[in-house]
Amino acid sequence: MCSIIVPTAHTMMSSAESRVDDSEHDERGTKRKISLSSCGVCGSDEAKYRCPACLTHSCSLLCVRKHKEDSGCSGVRNKTAFVTLSHFDEMNLLSDYRFLEDTGRFADSATRDNLIQVPRITLKAKKLAASARKMNITLRFLPVSFTKSRENSTFFLTKEKLFLWHLKLIFPQSSSEFSQRRVSDKQTLEQILTGYIHPTESDPVKRQKLKMYVQAPLDHVKVFMKAEGRKANSVRYHELDIQKSLRDNLSYKTLIEYPVLHVVLKDHWREYPLKGPGADATCHKMDESRK
Repeated sequence: MCSIIVPTAHTMMSSAESRVDDSEHDERGTKRKISLSSCGVCGSDEAKYRCPACLTHSCSLLCVRKHKEDSGCSGVRNKTAFVTLSHFDEMNLLSDYRFLEDTGRFADSATRDNLIQVPRITLKAKKLAASARKMNITLRFLPVSFTKSRENSTFFLTKEKLFLWHLKLIFPQSSSEFSQRRVSDKQTLEQILTGYIHPTESDPVKRQKLKMYVQAPLDHVKVFMKAEGRKANSVRYHELDIQKSLRDNLSYKTLIEYPVLHVVLKDHWREYPLKGPGADATCHKMDESRK
């Protein structure tokens, strides 16, 4: 005959307490798994935080600050850092998703930017470039939002076939520069410089600022123009002929918006290394072949 054992209340209570103890034990075990290693700053306490950038463990806000000060760490996670598949979790997935959302918003805002929607080159600039091309001058332009583009007053007289250039003159030995509007390309450089450094015919205010140039003989003055299209660590210049016209000096050369001329005294000529002869004509022919 089989006997049936009915659990008493005491037995049920003991089983419940046992489950609670086991639950607490599991919770404590889980907490021990979640907690990190010792603090990487002070080394004495159990760490509570982990730096998103370099994964250094810390135990308090003071240790977090000290870690950033000592290591120079920004504390910002590198969103593009490689994560192995075994360490890829939901937090990485969420972070990647937000990163893609931010990128999409940035791209969308860029298309709405007024500066980007403005045409890069105006119709006037295209006509100037075409006219300059007929005179063997390569004329290029910056976006209309640039200061150099806005201040450019160059004009072309179609009937006379004459350029009236916006011209900038830099006098490095006097730390001065001047901008001159509507300079005829038929003028020689000597005629242009007369209003600046001639002992008697120049403007008195400019003459006072450019005293070093006024006192120097004309053959101790040279005019250079930067060769465009070169790397920043390989700057070269064209030496211009003071006796020739502005048009002849600009022929077979490349300009960005308008001519910028450096007027240099003899003791400083070595500071302006020259570009090799014939290089501009070659570049101009290459530009023509691309058209």
